[in-house]
Amino acid sequence: MNFMYYISTRGNGGKVTSAQAIKQGIAADGGLFVPEKLPVFSEPELRKMLGMNYSERAVHILGKFLCDYSEEELSGYCEKAYSEENFRSGGTPAPVINLNDRISVLELYHGPTSAFKDMALQLMPYLLAGALEKTGEKRDAFILTATSGDTGKAALEAYRDAPRVKIMVFYPVDGVSRIQKLQMSTQTGENVFVCPVEGNFDDAQSGVKRIFSDETAINYLSERGYFFSSANSINWGRLAPQIVYYVSAYCDMVKSGTIEFGDEIDVCVPTGNFGDIFAAYIAKKCGLKLGKLVCASNKNNVLTDFFNTGSYNKNRSFYTTMSPSMDILISSNLERLLFYTAGSSVTAEYMKKLNSDGSYTISSEELKESTREFCGYCASEEQTGRCIAEIYKNYNYLIDPHTAVGVHCAQKYLEDVGTSNKVLCVSTASPYKFASNVYKSLTGTVLNDEFKYIDMLSELTGTIPPKPLSELRLKKIRFDPSLSCSPSEMFDCVKKAVE
Repeated sequence: MNFMYYISTRGNGGKVTSAQAIKQGIAADGGLFVPEKLPVFSEPELRKMLGMNYSERAVHILGKFLCDYSEEELSGYCEKAYSEENFRSGGTPAPVINLNDRISVLELYHGPTSAFKDMALQLMPYLLAGALEKTGEKRDAFILTATSGDTGKAALEAYRDAPRVKIMVFYPVDGVSRIQKLQMSTQTGENVFVCPVEGNFDDAQSGVKRIFSDETAINYLSERGYFFSSANSINWGRLAPQIVYYVSAYCDMVKSGTIEFGDEIDVCVPTGNFGDIFAAYIAKKCGLKLGKLVCASNKNNVLTDFFNTGSYNKNRSFYTTMSPSMDILISSNLERLLFYTAGSSVTAEYMKKLNSDGSYTISSEELKESTREFCGYCASEEQTGRCIAEIYKNYNYLIDPHTAVGVHCAQKYLEDVGTSNKVLCVSTASPYKFASNVYKSLTGTVLNDEFKYIDMLSELTGTIPPKPLSELRLKKIRFDPSLSCSPSEMFDCVKKAVE
């Protein structure tokens, strides 16, 4: 295979290696890195992966995208990242559960922070350490990340006390669940920093992007021996490992007899920032037998509207929902899809319009191309709660609100479309991360203590909450959630962390 380079979605970021792309996080022109040319998963390769475990599949797939890392290096990284110590799920980090004869669920929440972000972020510190060495970087990395809930804790835990790294996470002060807030505010590690931001996730994310592109900020860090990097899915090092679990899930469905090798499956992904479902798109482009990619949104249904109309408009009401990790109006990774459907120059224009006007509309040809692969559905708060209750009643299976959005949309998709394909629905978080809303959905009962919800949910369902969540009540607050900053003050917080 030829050596793979990475280019910017906006066309002016130059050509870089995978190590450089991982180190940098974002392209010099503000665009996102994408592979110059996608690899191909051949039929013999896919058949061979049937007999591999998850780590072995990860090494094989990542080797196609991260060409300046050796097989030996990737093998060492993946064995550590996907160990049974990190993912306590009985043999595989990402098990597939058959809900019924039409829908299977891919459980991605068995890692240390009980969210799907662990699937990539347990690996990323190794990739970044390798990138620093391969690029001869003498400065240390300062990772700057905005989170809608799950990325923050997963990144903090992954980079905790890692050498040559400091990490600062910004989260919307009222835009994450109680458990998510506690996970971040109690985080240990000498190199970690957490700060709530006044506003919503888009305010926090926009603030981070401004800092990334601010020459004064960049120079300030460089003079003190640091450079900016990212840990969310704008970084290809976060996104590439997400491709793995779609391939692995397909292999596991074949091995279990759920599908035959060569069968096409559809995928339904609850998404806000579009990274998780975009990874499925890349897997499909590389040859995995995926059909329609169903983009599931909550009440903040900007993506559903985009796939239905071709217009992306963030100038709308923002809703705080029971699925807060999806409460996003600016879906950064959609830029990568625009690149593949419209090219770099058009993508750059759309991003310019989004920045200036808060909206853009793609052409009818581009919409046709996008909807050939994707479709959009959404779930209201009422539908989400009802889905949690119905899935538990009908299948004795507990799901969190984000997964409920996905399952509801998968069911609606199957009602609307006469397909014989099985649907793989991605489950992104443990129900215990959102115990209050899950318990209320099952019983209608409102309690006054978040940890009482965890206890009562466990008692009601006979399930065991993840230990790191149930033990949160015993942890000391390190980063006071009441000490928030405005978006304009975010760089001041960075300065304090650097000094």
